Amino acid sequence: MQQFRPGGFTLLPPIVKNLLIINGLFFLATIALGNAFGIDLYRVLGLHFPGAQNFAPYQFVSYMFMHGGFTHLFFNMFALWMFGNVLENVWGPKRFLTYYFITGFGAALLHYAILYYQMLPTLQAVNMVLENPDHESVKAFFESDYFKVTSYEIQNNFRVFTRDYNSLISSSPNEALVRAVNFLNQYKIDFLNAPVVVGASGAVFGILLAFGMLFPNSLIYLFFAIPIKAKYFVMMYGAMELYFGIANRPGSNVAHFAHLGGMLFGYLLIRYWKSKGRF
Repeated sequence: MQQFRPGGFTLLPPIVKNLLIINGLFFLATIALGNAFGIDLYRVLGLHFPGAQNFAPYQFVSYMFMHGGFTHLFFNMFALWMFGNVLENVWGPKRFLTYYFITGFGAALLHYAILYYQMLPTLQAVNMVLENPDHESVKAFFESDYFKVTSYEIQNNFRVFTRDYNSLISSSPNEALVRAVNFLNQYKIDFLNAPVVVGASGAVFGILLAFGMLFPNSLIYLFFAIPIKAKYFVMMYGAMELYFGIANRPGSNVAHFAHLGGMLFGYLLIRYWKSKGRF
């Protein structure tokens, strides 16, 4: 097993410590502001699809400090401390922080690049109906696999629209068609707003990848009992994320390709540093 005992090693270096504190404060603020004032920080600080109405550029940073629940926060922060403290001691705070944010950005980039191609058929189908709207094309769209209910807003709006549309289709077909066009325009907005990414998982997976590359033969204990070398642990985790990402299980709210994006950008950045003699 590789042994690493650098001078001045600390179990809680400054960047890791501050990241833990900031993530904790964001989590508490999300609960406090939501309960006291009804402010939805996920809507404001979670990363929305670029081009969506709720998207803002700063979300590429802020999403990394938001988490979907205490369990999500705990395991991300535990992994950040467990592997990040070693990397920060080796690299120093500046390089570690750079690596953290680049892998977090890369995670979001790959996730939404994949998601764009998944969403594109639905957006194209909606646009085709809106170009030449009629009752047949509207009905065909709603009965097709292209129509996806991906949020509560869409579900509620569709329920109201269906009620109104069915009541008007016989007595006032023109007005019913206008309602359909209005719904589809709003549907595009809600459909783009629906995907929201939160969490430090992408950056954490980048950190895990870096630990496996720097200390491939170090032992990691699965479930605190089963020893496995870091390089095999990283490869196993990467393969699992790829499998689950391709499988795309319905109802899953885990951004598997974001995890892979963190690992991919981490690998590319480490290779770049090595090629420049900066590693």
